Amino acid sequence: MSAKALTPVDAPTGGTGETGVTTMTIAADSTPESASRLKRELKAAEARKRAMALLLIAPLAIFLLLIFVVPIGALLTRAAQNPEVASALPHTLNALSGWDRKTPPPDAAYTALATDLTAIADSDGMGALARRLNVEIPGYRSLIAKSARAMPFADDNNQPLHLTPRETRAKFVELDERWNDVAYWQAIAKNSSTLSPFYLLASLDHKQDAFGRIVPTDPDQQIYLKVFSRTFVIGAAVTIFTLLLGYPLAYWISTLSERRANLVMILVLIPFWTSILVRVAAWIVILQNEGLVNKALIASGLLHDPLALLFNRTGVYISMTHILLPFMILPLYSVMKSIPPTYQRAAISLGSHPFAAFWRVYVPQTYPGIGAGALLVFILAIGYYITPALLGGPNDQMVSYYVAYFTNVTINWGMACALGGLLLAATLVLYVIYGRFTRSSLSLG
Repeated sequence: MSAKALTPVDAPTGGTGETGVTTMTIAADSTPESASRLKRELKAAEARKRAMALLLIAPLAIFLLLIFVVPIGALLTRAAQNPEVASALPHTLNALSGWDRKTPPPDAAYTALATDLTAIADSDGMGALARRLNVEIPGYRSLIAKSARAMPFADDNNQPLHLTPRETRAKFVELDERWNDVAYWQAIAKNSSTLSPFYLLASLDHKQDAFGRIVPTDPDQQIYLKVFSRTFVIGAAVTIFTLLLGYPLAYWISTLSERRANLVMILVLIPFWTSILVRVAAWIVILQNEGLVNKALIASGLLHDPLALLFNRTGVYISMTHILLPFMILPLYSVMKSIPPTYQRAAISLGSHPFAAFWRVYVPQTYPGIGAGALLVFILAIGYYITPALLGGPNDQMVSYYVAYFTNVTINWGMACALGGLLLAATLVLYVIYGRFTRSSLSLG
């Protein structure tokens, strides 16, 4: 380490007249070793800061991982899982591994099927297998149950028979003629893998044929694309209705004094304090034929017969708009409150018409609030279940209704997860579009 010493300076020491010598030294530490040590210390300090930040957010990250990320990951993987046939009929699939799926299956496949059905006759695997194959061909469930009860093949004294493969084939055909149909064996053969796009394709009204080609499903079974389009139409309509009602209301609130604005916002937020079921039940009372709306219209002389406002699309729109209106007002109000009113006054003072000043100066500044409110309302709307189920008719049910149906009624987790996964994908696409829109708006601004 180098040091540079200045010339000693004589200084008086007070009233004694003595002279003291003071040496001033300035350290100019500029060697490579000291510079590298300083860098290491700075890196260590930054590492400690990052470690402390990670420790602070670790509980939240773990919570989101366990409550949000892991369930969604399980949902997405379950939509592609297809273990029922592969786990229940391993010997049968092995016997069908070289089958061309055009000619009748080999006799060895019947012997393997008898072995597999005997093994799962009294287990939960038989029910899962029957449900899965019944999705492929209606009526397969009864065929599996009937065949499993007959296993193993026995004589009149209930003693197991030792049959050759050809005799086993004859026994199966004698038990049910459907075992002689190639289509039933094709359904088993094409589900040999534990992973399959079956549920995802079914959610898009497509399927794999016996040879693995992707083809549209039968016209009478094509319902899910219509359900998705209906869901997006209802979500878009509700978003437009909430925007048309929420924009002027949010603008009016933003012009009030702080005290009055807080009072109105409390009234806007009152629906948040009430259960959705209670609000839906209230709309049933209001919209029914003998409800308040029809009574008021008939009493005023505008109508002679009550309007059909319940159990149709109209009731769904009215209730969902009412429930989701606060989610549109809040983002709009937060943006409008930050816009200085002097901008419009300046435009008017420069000769602009008041409406033109509002439309060309004020409205563009509220685009972030419009985008945030529309995205929030649309995402919440496409996931609604209770409101369409109680207020809508059969043609007003959305994707969430079928997710609940496959989860609670048919216990078809694969189909439920596939529908939910596609709905999640649509939501993520909307987030990406909104993110790009906001970034482009900021760059233009």
